[in-house]
Amino acid sequence: MCRNIRTLYNFDPPATDDEVTASALQFVRKLSGFQKPSKANEQVFNWAVHEIAHIAQHLLEDLETNAPPRNREVEAAKAKAKAAVRYGRVPA
Repeated sequence: MCRNIRTLYNFDPPATDDEVTASALQFVRKLSGFQKPSKANEQVFNWAVHEIAHIAQHLLEDLETNAPPRNREVEAAKAKAKAAVRYGRVPA
């Protein structure tokens, strides 16, 4: 799947509407193959983003877990360290 789609569940603070919409946009871009749709496809493209974001928001609200919420800063640091190993860079 697309590397730009991030896990949004079980974070403190919870995912924002903008984060959910950005993930939906990346998903629709991946499925359609369009970075930006033509005028002929723009309405259906935007509708798909809206619908997927709506469903994703319901999913995030309805999921249940006993695990403690993850910390965004800690997860970002882990991702940065993993990328440094992958690409041979020293983390800043």
